[in-house]
Amino acid sequence: MQFTVSTIQESGYEVVELQDHGSGARVQLYSFGALLNAFTIPTKTGTINGIDGFSSMADAVAGATAGFKSSKLSPFVCRLQNGKYSYHQKEYTIKGFYLGDHAIHGLLFNAPFTITDTKSTATEASVIFSHHYKGTDPGYPFSFTLHVKWKLTSGNTLQVFTTATNNHSSAIPFSDGWHPYFSVGDTIDTATLSFTTNKQLEFSEDLLPTGNIIEDNRFIEGQKMEGVFLDNCFLLDQNSETHQHCTLKNETVTLTIAPDKHYPYLQIYTPPHRKSIAIENLTSAPDSFNNGIGLLIIEPNHTMEFSTTYTLTANDSL
Repeated sequence: MQFTVSTIQESGYEVVELQDHGSGARVQLYSFGALLNAFTIPTKTGTINGIDGFSSMADAVAGATAGFKSSKLSPFVCRLQNGKYSYHQKEYTIKGFYLGDHAIHGLLFNAPFTITDTKSTATEASVIFSHHYKGTDPGYPFSFTLHVKWKLTSGNTLQVFTTATNNHSSAIPFSDGWHPYFSVGDTIDTATLSFTTNKQLEFSEDLLPTGNIIEDNRFIEGQKMEGVFLDNCFLLDQNSETHQHCTLKNETVTLTIAPDKHYPYLQIYTPPHRKSIAIENLTSAPDSFNNGIGLLIIEPNHTMEFSTTYTLTANDSL
């Protein structure tokens, strides 16, 4: 069979591999956080892994908060000012992880997910991870279920579908996103980044949105990344699927990221080591529980779905 799924146990979690034996594409996923740890394709000069991942499951468990590589961002994304917000005239304070004064990156970045389904056919390999959040953090006492489906298909195409179901007795505030670091070689400095928007969210010194939009035209035609430092959020065109695409490429490989319309925010971060770049698809702006920018409200027993497609292509002919 062209597509296969395999699973092994490591450090108390499952490591899942999706493979396309026709193209040689391979995807490695961890049940720890439902994270994407590798997306490897062959090139003329060898193989390239488009994901800056962990060396092992133990490395992921020990270093989950050191950069939040491939972390699931839920039920809030990026920074939450002072870890506090008000909802229905009640004040809440998140207990989760803080960077400086602010809570960051939600509550599920280190959550154990359960494999609830796998599938391998002539056209796809897929796995579904599930987690039932029971409202254990006092700052978010609202229960919900998250299903994360990763699917590898032909053309070195990897899709991720997230469904969030409100199990609470009343409507809940919600945001969703991902925090993968992408690599196209030894450094991002030789790569070009492009996406078709010039709408950057203005940030305060604490990297929180001010509510203003500023013009940034650098990436519409493609920006060489050498000397470019980012920790910014951009608003994509919600009225056009194709206008939401983001491309990172160099001479060796091209990565295309195509979120659906439910991920209209694009957060980008360049780490100091310059070996990879975080390109994060988000349903809302940072601190949306306070500023309301893109904030979702899920009614009881209702489900919302979000998806992103990653395509990794070798630029040299094999």
